[in-house]
Amino acid sequence: MATVEATVATFDELVDEPGIVLVDFWAEWCGPCRAFGPVFEAASEVHTDISFAKVDTEAERELAARASITSIPTLMAFRDGILVFAQPGALPAPALEQLITAVRGLDMDDVRRQLETEQAADATG
Repeated sequence: MATVEATVATFDELVDEPGIVLVDFWAEWCGPCRAFGPVFEAASEVHTDISFAKVDTEAERELAARASITSIPTLMAFRDGILVFAQPGALPAPALEQLITAVRGLDMDDVRRQLETEQAADATG
């Protein structure tokens, strides 16, 4: 599966899908973004069960702001609609593979329990 372009109109529906969605926030003028692009694209060809999306931060300024993007490239990983990873910086291929393995290995019931605990603590805060 190749990457898809995500926009403010399609982003929420895309990341709320069941399964894993990786999102690369990038811009054409960004050297590290251009270096990471082929790594991201190659991973999308290998991991056909994962959705790979790209957000052009120049074209989608509103979406980049909503996602609190302050540095590019930034990679986000969602699993079953939950943000489980967000980090700026271009990853080399082996690090991206490690991330994919880690996201696949998450116990999502445990992740949901942790989120509920955090949200309850924030509510009583």
